[in-house]
Amino acid sequence: MKALLSKEAGGPETLSLEEVPDPVAAPGQVVVAVRACSINYPDVLIIEDRYQFKPQRPFAPGSEFAGVVESVGAGVEGWAPGDRVIAVTGHGGLAEKIAVEAARLIRLPEAHSFAEGASLVMTYGTTIHALLDRGHLKQGQTLLVLGAAGGVGLAAIELGKAFGAKVVAAVSSEAKAAAAKASGADATIVYPRGPFDKDQSKEVAELFKRAVAPLGADVIYDPVGGDYAEPALRAIGWEGRYLVVGFPAGIPRLPLNLTLLKSCDVCGVFWGAFAARDPRANAAHIERLFRLWAQGQIAPRVTETFAFADAGKAIARLASREAIGKLVVEVSA
Repeated sequence: MKALLSKEAGGPETLSLEEVPDPVAAPGQVVVAVRACSINYPDVLIIEDRYQFKPQRPFAPGSEFAGVVESVGAGVEGWAPGDRVIAVTGHGGLAEKIAVEAARLIRLPEAHSFAEGASLVMTYGTTIHALLDRGHLKQGQTLLVLGAAGGVGLAAIELGKAFGAKVVAAVSSEAKAAAAKASGADATIVYPRGPFDKDQSKEVAELFKRAVAPLGADVIYDPVGGDYAEPALRAIGWEGRYLVVGFPAGIPRLPLNLTLLKSCDVCGVFWGAFAARDPRANAAHIERLFRLWAQGQIAPRVTETFAFADAGKAIARLASREAIGKLVVEVSA
């Protein structure tokens, strides 16, 4: 079989598509023939050795995929060859086949494509955990979403609306604003590109404040970081919750006096660790997401697909921060 391998730390140009032995299902595992693998920001980081987990090389990136069960190992119950499945594994998805623990599998409904299935769990799982467990978002509250046209950003808009919030979407272009509006945002902000000097930071803060006036944002969902973080925090409301989701624009340094003045919380969101530490709570979230999906309240927006040979280009595209929605690599037919 073929796999896209990382043999040395570096960007997408260091990846190579190579022949490797087919995996065999150990006890408790199944082998999945991968049909589609979505690209997430950890895929950008993991090949550069900048992610919190560093697999032994050579490894294939690709943390989230959908496919068909090909074979089943000893002791596995409830799964059979031909079953359509989704899995999140951290890496390994950019390969034609992968052996995965049966406990990680989620059944993919026939009504949804492999590309959609590969685009659901990480973005929406992260977001539902962020908004409910960390942000305690309530009906009627105001949610400010940064980077609102990316995969997790669009998920935050849809889930925010599903939970009854007013959603303000902040993006970096008019095209991204249109995507945010199409996903249900009540209002949009187009902010300038950073980095910002002190005066520019104040201008962006005023932009955010006007959008969430008069009381400020109850919850801020920030998968961007960098110079956007402080201006957004200045727009938070009394006892608001600032959700730290990711840092493609860099790791910010927040002035903690703002947290005192607003009596607000800055909350880290680490969905992978949450799912490992509290699998029952995570499973309940996933079940809720599938209900919302079936009801049409959420739907992964796959905007670009790539051939397996062009998987490196998909990672580079996400790293450029120009992508809207989800990017998916079609691994096999």
